Amino acid sequence: MHHYGVRDVEKLLHLPRSTIRALIQAGFVSPARGPRRAWQFSFQDLIVLRTAQELWAARVPRRRITRSMKELRRHLPEAMPLSGLRILAEDDRVVVKEGAARWQVDSGQYLLAFEGDPAAGSLSVVASPAAQPRDARERLDEGIALEEADPAGALLAYQEAVELDPALLDGQINLGCLLHEMGRLAEAERAYRAGLTACSGAPALHYNLALLLEDMGRNQQALEAYRAAIQGDPALADGHYNLALLCERLGMAKEAIRHMARYRKLTGRK
Repeated sequence: MHHYGVRDVEKLLHLPRSTIRALIQAGFVSPARGPRRAWQFSFQDLIVLRTAQELWAARVPRRRITRSMKELRRHLPEAMPLSGLRILAEDDRVVVKEGAARWQVDSGQYLLAFEGDPAAGSLSVVASPAAQPRDARERLDEGIALEEADPAGALLAYQEAVELDPALLDGQINLGCLLHEMGRLAEAERAYRAGLTACSGAPALHYNLALLLEDMGRNQQALEAYRAAIQGDPALADGHYNLALLCERLGMAKEAIRHMARYRKLTGRK
């Protein structure tokens, strides 16, 4: 059986690594482990990954997706058949077409078409023309609602929100914060830096990046991030407070006193 690495999956499915990890954590696919515990995906894994991602984006309930993916995997061949393979929805039924043959998968309502050949470097999902357009703010709100009960689902929602609208500041902040809370610090840093580019250096993103960098032990970079945050928003009281504490730890007494004084003035504290 041919296996595909994470880089192969990124190339074939055009999915970021963070989304692949989220789909694995959500239980939609369980790839094997190869040398150095690297993930190894089968042909079935590729189809399940892409199909699950599209269904989630279409707001099909997670339980229904999991049930559908389990049934779909049970029927899929180990490799792309010579006759070709398509997965699509007809009304509320998921139908798999293999050449002239066709069979139905128990699933929920969505509009989706899949076709391609991994061996030839092609694997894609094409939405039906009747599919509803996605709204970045809607996906952000869905992510907020999901965070406590389903962090992986919230992560997917935030990722889609910022893909739909990179300048959506709340989406960029929530994506970085959730990755930070999940302990995925390197991904959180990449998310914050991408958000800074898309949101023209928003002070809130500089501030959150500074918090992350402190947790990563990169105090000098955190110092610069705090400075950038309060330069963009001089009234950011928490930025002055955290910067004062960090300066104190780094032996920068004068700057620490200055920022603590500024914090007290902004908050009315003595």
